[in-house]
Amino acid sequence: MTTIRLPTANPPGTVLGTAPGLTESADDYRATGGYDGLTAPDGLLAHLAASGLRGRGGAGFPAAVKLRSVRDRGGAPVVVANGEEGEPGSVKDRWLLRARPHLVLDGLARSAAVVGAVRGVVYLSDPVAAGSVRRALVEHPPPLPVEIVETRHTYVAGEETAAVRRIDGGPALPTAKPPRPFEQGVGGEPTLVSNVETLARIALTAARPDLRRSIALGTLVTLSGGQVASVLTEVPYGVPLRVLAAELGVPDATGALMGGLFGGLVGADALGLPLEPDALTAAGTALGCGAIRFLSPGECPVATAADAAAHLAAESARQCGVCVSGTRAVGDALRALAAGTAGRDTDDSLRRWSQGLPGRGACGLLDASAGIAGSLLRAFPRLVRSHLATPCPRCAAAPPDGRRLTATVPPAEADPDRPRAPLPSSGSALPSPVSPLSSPALPLPALKGTP
Repeated sequence: MTTIRLPTANPPGTVLGTAPGLTESADDYRATGGYDGLTAPDGLLAHLAASGLRGRGGAGFPAAVKLRSVRDRGGAPVVVANGEEGEPGSVKDRWLLRARPHLVLDGLARSAAVVGAVRGVVYLSDPVAAGSVRRALVEHPPPLPVEIVETRHTYVAGEETAAVRRIDGGPALPTAKPPRPFEQGVGGEPTLVSNVETLARIALTAARPDLRRSIALGTLVTLSGGQVASVLTEVPYGVPLRVLAAELGVPDATGALMGGLFGGLVGADALGLPLEPDALTAAGTALGCGAIRFLSPGECPVATAADAAAHLAAESARQCGVCVSGTRAVGDALRALAAGTAGRDTDDSLRRWSQGLPGRGACGLLDASAGIAGSLLRAFPRLVRSHLATPCPRCAAAPPDGRRLTATVPPAEADPDRPRAPLPSSGSALPSPVSPLSSPALPLPALKGTP
């Protein structure tokens, strides 16, 4: 079971809110300043640019730049709240849609106002989250038509072109790029595909522009590993990885699997790195979706790498031949390495694949598989060599098992003291009589330092 830990001070402007174990109602959300019309679209875009908010879907692209790119294309833009998280160790997006649907929908509506969107979509695969969002749409109809599009949960289904393809009625599979969705997305229109945590932080910024910088510099992380329960928490950028390991309950961690699967493995020497996108990228890893699995002294990194590679091979969309063959080869080699049956040239093969496979598939899955192999060789070279010489007792005691990488979504229950709108029985597209957000912008507050 994944638990939730609030920040020590729990300041205003946090995505977790004050009662993360309860699903917020529209009244709850309005009581905290949500859905007010005080920040107009142009003012919000200025706040987001000044704050430096980055997307939380994994790529970390500046939110204001993405919004502006869609707005400037013209046409009839579409805004997509992307809640389909494919990383097995991440739970933040599903929890947000289950527990704080109004925060996400407010961010969707405000983003729609910025880009001039005429249609909104909530894209997900979690039935519980879908029910929560449907109820929220009834409680507070949005200022534009919003529909829910459900998909089958897969690793690649959350990739932005896969989301567009599914919303348009096709399979949730990535497409060749260009065009990118901001150029030509849903229905051929410019489309903003935004992670639900990003939308939540946009809504928080609209409600509290005076806190824009702290909102932009906080992030949800899913921490797992060792023999302890997984934790969903919110932390500011800059916290050392070692502090997060201790907070989880693995103070003697020997390394970590970063960014879900995309950031690869790092060794114990990297645990002094700050949780900050640029610092992690410079060190050869990535924050990604904010899922971090810490390795305890009893775990073998080779088995963890084999777990990750096997998961990626199984999740290949099977539409790129190089991905099918490449992920299978990496997975087979790492499984053999963990089992003590690898050939003497396995490390050379892994190194060659780690350098030659990235960029050759339609999405990032093949890159992630290659990254797992390369990061294992970089972070634990002696361990790889020892596995080539003799079987590993730790791997034998706990052979690879991809289920270890999965975290469960923390529960969010309805407040028994507050009545809720009934769940609609059919239909998910809800046109709204609510007028668009159009009030004058708040003045930009002075901000110390550089954004």
